[in-house]
Amino acid sequence: MLSAFAQTASPQRASPTNYALIKSGDLQSDAAILRRAYEELHPGLYRYSSKAEMDGKFEALNKNLSHDLSLQDAYLAFSEFAAQVKCGHTYANFFNQKKAVAAELFEGQNRLPFYFRWLDQGMIVTKDFTPDHQLPRGTQVLSISGTPVGTILDQLMTIARADGSNDAKRVAYLEVSGDSIYEAFDVYFPMFFPQKSTLLQLLVQRPGEAKPRSLMVQALTFEERIAPIKAREAERKGGSAILFDREYMDDGTAYLRMPTWALYNSKWDWKTWLNEMLDEIADKKSPALIVDLRGNEGGIDAGEEILKRLISGDLTIAPYRRLVRYRQTPADLDPYLDTWDPSFKRWGSAAVELAQAWPTAPPVRYFALKRDDEDRTGHGVIHPSGKPFHGRFYVLIDANNSSATFQFAQTVKQNKLGTLIGRPTGGNQRGINGGAFFFLRLPKSQIEMDLPLIGNFPASPQPDAGLTPDVVVTPTLQDIVEGKDVEVATIKDLQSAERQR
Repeated sequence: MLSAFAQTASPQRASPTNYALIKSGDLQSDAAILRRAYEELHPGLYRYSSKAEMDGKFEALNKNLSHDLSLQDAYLAFSEFAAQVKCGHTYANFFNQKKAVAAELFEGQNRLPFYFRWLDQGMIVTKDFTPDHQLPRGTQVLSISGTPVGTILDQLMTIARADGSNDAKRVAYLEVSGDSIYEAFDVYFPMFFPQKSTLLQLLVQRPGEAKPRSLMVQALTFEERIAPIKAREAERKGGSAILFDREYMDDGTAYLRMPTWALYNSKWDWKTWLNEMLDEIADKKSPALIVDLRGNEGGIDAGEEILKRLISGDLTIAPYRRLVRYRQTPADLDPYLDTWDPSFKRWGSAAVELAQAWPTAPPVRYFALKRDDEDRTGHGVIHPSGKPFHGRFYVLIDANNSSATFQFAQTVKQNKLGTLIGRPTGGNQRGINGGAFFFLRLPKSQIEMDLPLIGNFPASPQPDAGLTPDVVVTPTLQDIVEGKDVEVATIKDLQSAERQR
């Protein structure tokens, strides 16, 4: 098991020299605002740490800010603190920083010229962008500029966001797949391991070669890195492009790929498209439906439209209670709290006093947050709707599933609605924080810190872990070299075995 806080020597950081330093007093002023906001509003601040432990972490942050710092080092200090909250939705969000901050911190010529995934602490190339195609798929990168990749992973694990002890999520978070304009490895690697030039020396083991070899490669610019995905990201934010994909296999099995549920700003009528597709699958009497959620962290609860087709009666969601720390935000914090919905600053009658403390919530004051689709016990209810689907149901999952997709997989597993295939999820069975957010903007440094507002807490103690799939599938190095979709192949094997019974 990888340690999220491996005891490795911190690499020397090279702070930019052409930017003014931020005064220590200003940084500590920002830290005071952060502390007050998190202590007053964050529902999961004490989920994995006691109050005394969190007090110590706040004090350590203040000590780290006791001298003038560059913006980069201030960003790292706040980010390292946020990682210690052990909440997958608490971090200095790359996408919520002001343009000037993002440009200074995230957009240098320091990107590795390949996509990769981690396999047993090994960095495995999945797509090569070198001009001479020096890194074929399946190449193992052993070191970067003399630093073993295992050392790099251990160091970056200290800053990776995840819920509780779910290190599988942290590892997945530190892969580079081209799914996002800003990826955590691209952001943090050059901060922790600054390079002397844009030329990188790699020690690699290429497929079919007997010995490792040393290669010099050119780092990509930010624009070069995002070129393959820029148009797609623009569509996700404001376009009407279809973001899901459906196809049928030879036996009529329907395959639905859902790479994202982050559809807040999309103009695409995803709900109509999805329900028409589900009607079509029901009419065709497809023997099975595969929903592929690999790489999908979450977003809106798009999965409920699928669940409605799998049930014959009302489905009560597992007894997780939605708790918040406040009814109205403190007036002195309001200037620093941005959000897309002003009602988050005043829950009003939606936040009700608890008759007694919730059994798995920390010993601080909470309010229960009601919603329209709850039953009398406070549990969410899903009602059957649309043409029912009666075939086999499979869900492909991985460690990226840590928000709405984690909750969807959890509902499927707990109610035996289908079979989970793949690798353990992100998220945590002890509950996650999210649902509504403030973007806490620290006034002196201009750094933004995400602040989730709704904590989900189970009715009884649960493991500090994600969900284990019903069928665990771990790709091998050879699978990656061949580009084999081993999870889909596993489903085909299961179907074949079933037909032979």
